[in-house]
Amino acid sequence: MDTLKTRRTVRSYADRDVEAALLRELLETAMRSSNTGNMQAYSVVASRSDAVKQALAPLHFNQAQVTTAPVVLTFCADFNRFSKWCAQRKAEPSYGNVQSFVAAAIDAVILAQTFCVAAEAVGLGICYLGTTTYTAKGISEALRLPKLVLPVVTLSVGYPVEDAAVKPLSDRLPLDGILHEDQYRDYTPEDIDRIYDARESLEESRYFVELNKKETLAQIFTDIRYNKENNESFSVAFVDALRAQGFL
Repeated sequence: MDTLKTRRTVRSYADRDVEAALLRELLETAMRSSNTGNMQAYSVVASRSDAVKQALAPLHFNQAQVTTAPVVLTFCADFNRFSKWCAQRKAEPSYGNVQSFVAAAIDAVILAQTFCVAAEAVGLGICYLGTTTYTAKGISEALRLPKLVLPVVTLSVGYPVEDAAVKPLSDRLPLDGILHEDQYRDYTPEDIDRIYDARESLEESRYFVELNKKETLAQIFTDIRYNKENNESFSVAFVDALRAQGFL
């Protein structure tokens, strides 16, 4: 438990390969995680070659770890394999729909997170790339994903080049801020002030507000990091990717 509380995201990796046997062992361990109906409607693409990582880099907004990590893992919602199995066993598959995608996407994320816990336990570092759903159609093309396969999560993986700083617990909201007993209890203005006080008081939070000439930390999110224009544009692009891959 203490190890999980001190975990950190790693974006810089040593010039050391992640052995294929170790990667397979970690993924096999992750496959023991829960999934819908034991269909295992997911796939993982492990990209090691410079050519493929270079193709993926602009699709992840040229984040350095895409090309510097020994391996980049793309976790996909995948009903292609299961549908082919059904068809070859005299069963009629009907998984080209939103419900099937959501189930497969959830299972792919569970697989990815279980992999992360296993990888960090043996000394590897990982970083989630939040850009996968922004450019899902381009990533699908780069990885040659067939119909009914769509990327949902990407991880860079490698041995840490150095110990990254562990963020203080105040970087996360207090448990009372996210836990609701029995039923959801909506937040009062006083609740919001209390829940976000520690995060807003961090030195780095105040620095970002001043650097970007904003009044509040919330404006960093609404005006810069996750603004309306980008959210709407990425939403349209993701729906287009869902349609292109046969889930709509």
